[in-house]
Amino acid sequence: MAQFIAETRPSVYLDLEDPADREKLTDAALYLSAHEDKLVILDEIQRVPELFQALRGIIDRGRRRGLRAGRFLLLGSASIDLLKQSGESLAGRIAFVELGPFNVLEFGEDARERLWVRGGFPDSFLSDSDRGSAIWRENFVRTYLERDIPQLGPRIPAETLRRFWTMLAHMQSGTLNAADLARGLRCRWQDRRPLS
Repeated sequence: MAQFIAETRPSVYLDLEDPADREKLTDAALYLSAHEDKLVILDEIQRVPELFQALRGIIDRGRRRGLRAGRFLLLGSASIDLLKQSGESLAGRIAFVELGPFNVLEFGEDARERLWVRGGFPDSFLSDSDRGSAIWRENFVRTYLERDIPQLGPRIPAETLRRFWTMLAHMQSGTLNAADLARGLRCRWQDRRPLS
């Protein structure tokens, strides 16, 4: 969607997971001021949370010169801390839009089973094959468990998180019993301890 928006007007796209793009923002005020006539898309903004303070000054200086909304498009995963920081730094200057995955209302009843199996993430749902969709989902889950969740704060081994997710999936439509989940995780952990 961001790429579609970028094609409709002059834009600059920065992927903040790319070291070269992050390097461009070493002096964020200088770089972003040089592109104030364009839409600046900052993808994976959660990788550089200190940008919010710089954006505040840039936005305020632009407002004083008549530059209003629509100058920046910030994309990325949102942790509670990031939302708090962005809300405090950019209060009155930011609007949040949460995009969910595809749903049956967008594709109709004919797509219900496909959505159930592949999920609503575009790359998975629109894959050319079920195998390609399964590979995408496995890579997504792995990346999420091994990289994204630890960056949000929790320090839980990816293998433990994967087991927990699997247990939750098997409980689908059942009553949540946290004690059973904890017991199941503890038993699995004890089964893996070396014998003394």
